[in-house]
Amino acid sequence: MNRGRVLVAGVGNVFLGDDGFGVETVRRLGAHPLPPGVDVVDTGVRGVDLAYRLLDGYRTAVLVDATCRGGAPGTVYLIEASAEPAEAPVLDGHRMGPDAVLGLLATLAAGTGGEPPGRVLVVGCEPAVLEEGIGLSEPVAAAVDEAVRVVLRVVDETAQPERETTPC
Repeated sequence: MNRGRVLVAGVGNVFLGDDGFGVETVRRLGAHPLPPGVDVVDTGVRGVDLAYRLLDGYRTAVLVDATCRGGAPGTVYLIEASAEPAEAPVLDGHRMGPDAVLGLLATLAAGTGGEPPGRVLVVGCEPAVLEEGIGLSEPVAAAVDEAVRVVLRVVDETAQPERETTPC
């Protein structure tokens, strides 16, 4: 197990408008060179698959998803998430957001011996439309490039080797 790896996962349903934000962001991220040890995946609505992936020895996980926090549509957030939610997740095979996925980790880890990432971040975007339909709304589509920049910055910071401090 290589504890230095980073997982970037696009989460969401492309058939529900802006819920496809995470999927589109990781698609565009694929056009950028990334350091070794960074895995970029489109998990879409496959939350259980993502939960198992998170137990595969990653130091850091970056989940990219539409995130309702009350801001203007298209607002990009960088959220430090906890891998130990306060309540049990609601399992829904068609919609498992990062909170439900993270809620599964302790149970799956106990059964598999896997280890959750030490740090979990969510790069989220405030959606405008979460109704049936393919394609992102204008403000969310415009935010994808900003989200890619945020993910690249996080990956760059995370991929830096641990710096040893020496006394002056």
